[in-house]
Amino acid sequence: MSSPIIGQPSSKSALAGVSAEAGKRDAVLLVAAFAAVYVIWGSTYLAIAVGIESFPTLLLPAARHLFAGLVLYPILRWKTGIQPTRGQWRTAIITGLLLLLIGNGGVCLSEQTVPSGVAALLVALVSFWMVLLDWLRPGGLRPAPRVVASLVLGFGGLILLVGPAHLGGSERVNPTGAGILVVGSFAWAWGSIYSKHHDLPSSPMLGVAMQSLAGGSALWIVGLLAGEGRQLHLGAITARSWIALAYLLVFGTGIGFTAYVYLLKKSTAARVGTYAFVNPVVALFLGWLGNGETITLRTALAAAVILTAVLLVITAPHKNPVEAAEVLPTPGEA
Repeated sequence: MSSPIIGQPSSKSALAGVSAEAGKRDAVLLVAAFAAVYVIWGSTYLAIAVGIESFPTLLLPAARHLFAGLVLYPILRWKTGIQPTRGQWRTAIITGLLLLLIGNGGVCLSEQTVPSGVAALLVALVSFWMVLLDWLRPGGLRPAPRVVASLVLGFGGLILLVGPAHLGGSERVNPTGAGILVVGSFAWAWGSIYSKHHDLPSSPMLGVAMQSLAGGSALWIVGLLAGEGRQLHLGAITARSWIALAYLLVFGTGIGFTAYVYLLKKSTAARVGTYAFVNPVVALFLGWLGNGETITLRTALAAAVILTAVLLVITAPHKNPVEAAEVLPTPGEA
């Protein structure tokens, strides 16, 4: 009779100890995942700038995404047992073209003339495009007045970057490069909204592998048609550029996206969405520190305006969880 009475407290203590240990482990993983998404995705803009120093501009993301797709797709097909349908492949192809060919390819093209930190700042506009596209689609969600105000503020920051030729003693951002980034961020937002309302496999990672295959293949085709095949000389590619490509593959695609998927399961959309606010800050700092990019008065003012607007969009109250989820961009790393 006495055994259960004596054993019960020790059993409860053991369970409490296990629960506390699991809670600590989850907390550490959560912090590590946020750090990965904040820092790694912010650093991919600098990695792209280093990569295109000796890689042909479109063949750099082509190699990155096609290789990732070729490695991940068979592994995830075997692990999940999912056989994608024709409709899921159609969605993956469309979103792969929008997200990777136009979106990521546009970032690489723009960084020929736009500093990596400023590129990240302009890509943050994807949050605004998503709100607008989701509003304009049939049965879309009307944004709250606060969100509309933040849209105006955000585009005001864009105008500040490419506006008057001289402001505060600093030159404006290259309009062509900025225009490519605006189109690229619009395509990324369109692809994100499209993927939310069309069928993809239940495994997010498998869906990304399919998009990588589609987008990576398209980047190779467009790059070769643009004559970049003649510019590709493996012996002329520097060690810096090879390291940048490896970094984009392992850290940007592998670790960064894995951390993002983990955060979506363990945290709220509003908190995860703060990466769109932090990434440009990290990119601006790393561009200055690692690539000698100048942070001018114009850039600093535009950054303050755009990032304030992004924060207002992300933290805006929503009527329901579904609406809140729509504001969170699909992986917005470069």
